[in-house]
Amino acid sequence: MDRFRPERAEPLSPTRRRACIDHVRSQMKVYERRVCRVLGQHRSTQRHQPRGRADEDCLVSDLIELARQYGRYGYRRIAALLREAGWEVNDRRVERLWRREGLKVPIKQPKKGRLWLNDGSCIRLRPEHRNHVWSYDFVHCRTEDGKVLRTLNILDEHSRECLAIKVKCKLNSGDVSDALSDLFILRGIPAFIRSDNGPEFVAQAVQDWIKAVGARTVCIEPGSPWENGYCESFNARFRDELLDGEVFYSLREAQILIEQWRKHYNTKRPHSALGYRPPAPETIVPMDPRPVMH
Repeated sequence: MDRFRPERAEPLSPTRRRACIDHVRSQMKVYERRVCRVLGQHRSTQRHQPRGRADEDCLVSDLIELARQYGRYGYRRIAALLREAGWEVNDRRVERLWRREGLKVPIKQPKKGRLWLNDGSCIRLRPEHRNHVWSYDFVHCRTEDGKVLRTLNILDEHSRECLAIKVKCKLNSGDVSDALSDLFILRGIPAFIRSDNGPEFVAQAVQDWIKAVGARTVCIEPGSPWENGYCESFNARFRDELLDGEVFYSLREAQILIEQWRKHYNTKRPHSALGYRPPAPETIVPMDPRPVMH
């Protein structure tokens, strides 16, 4: 018969060990020296009164407010937002306060393998610069009374910027062409446009129109959504950070709130793939005036 082996407990921090010693002394009436020796705590550490920094209360207040406002952000994104707000803090300090306040760190996303065909060749097209590869996809949601809404999300894969989110009850191939034509006028024509094999994307009219303006279409393999990974990742953040936490009472309200979130995603939300900077920050760096030549 196998003997029971208890799991090895994780070591406690000095603060928690200090609290344990105080609890044991209050219950068992033993000397501090003996309890410290049993629990492995130095007496000077036990008697030390930790003093936080003068600005720690304000920092914790801002940390909790950002965690409440952006409930799906981890401590790294919160740290980036704190630094943007003017705090001079590193990730380790924010993580310590994050864990001390009992805030939950989101589970890391598992890594996906490289896509290979049967002949061993890789067909993943990687963006190299802005307007090189755009991708688009549909996301479904509902209003409070059960009406179905569809959103057409268009993304620049290199900058991670969300170029547009079109929200309607029904979206067809004509709506796809209209959304793309508006972006072509404002942003120029990309080299490639990536999509899945939905009927709105593979429609012959859409394919011919995209080719006529000078772009090329790239359709993923059937049943391989990871080929459109940039857009799928954006859709997951879009649903997790907005759609799952909002109640839309009308189409117009959904259009307004989704457009506000899109602007926040582009200009404020720290993106881990961009060094925790937003994809398109609305910042203008003033140039130094040129010296006047006499």
